[in-house]
Amino acid sequence: METIEKDEIRQAVRESYEKVAKAGGVSFGTDPATSCCGPSDISVETTPASSCCVGPDVTPEQISSLMGYSKNDINYVPEGANMGLGCGNPVALASLKSGETVVDLGSGGGFDCFLAAREVGETGRVIGVDMTSEMVTKARKNAEKTGATNVEFRLGEIEHLPVADNSADIIMSNCVINLSPDKQSVYREAYRILKPGGRLSISDVLATATLPDKVRKDLALVAACVGGAATIDETETLLRNVGFQDIKIKPKDISRELISKWSPSKSENAWDYVVSAYIEAVKGK
Repeated sequence: METIEKDEIRQAVRESYEKVAKAGGVSFGTDPATSCCGPSDISVETTPASSCCVGPDVTPEQISSLMGYSKNDINYVPEGANMGLGCGNPVALASLKSGETVVDLGSGGGFDCFLAAREVGETGRVIGVDMTSEMVTKARKNAEKTGATNVEFRLGEIEHLPVADNSADIIMSNCVINLSPDKQSVYREAYRILKPGGRLSISDVLATATLPDKVRKDLALVAACVGGAATIDETETLLRNVGFQDIKIKPKDISRELISKWSPSKSENAWDYVVSAYIEAVKGK
């Protein structure tokens, strides 16, 4: 990016999620500075039921239902794990099997990790990675509530994963990779830690065309899951560059409705620029 340094982006995103973690989920209201996945300047004086991705009259449970989570999913996780973050349900896409090892990029409060841990069972393992210490602390406390022994949370950047080579069967992520200023490194790291034959199960925000400069260079919109979105073609190229095969990128039918729920007012109809999409790919054997 010409006018925003990578470290500036990381810091803006980190600060946003620190506030979200401390607030337990926050609400846009009509403040143009707030965002879907992490506002750049938000108030923590909100009710616990409000979410950073939705307006004050929409609960995390309602937005999660729109993303594709069942009532059983929502009721299964401990209170505080579902913060209404994300843009889809990568766990449902993943078709997890007993005994598999799962790594979740940008694990937040642990919502998807706990659902994945249920699917892989006691012989499986789930590792959540988040760059925000407040989120990792929150997720670990949520894990204590569940008594789950097959899930852990690690502090780290998704461009530099604290995970061993060839150790994961599947990598999940939910509305996080768009926030990275170095997406090629994210996919390179994902490829590194996957076992041969391992797969990606990602829900993310992608651009339908090259974003206007006023959107791309706005830190608030980058933190809002809009300004940093790569195009569908760019994403496919990034995946191929590191060796992924069987690449599938499918925009979701409810994309416009979902994005309209969390797009900050200053994004000028974010759905005109971006879509929520599922991304799948496989590491060759």
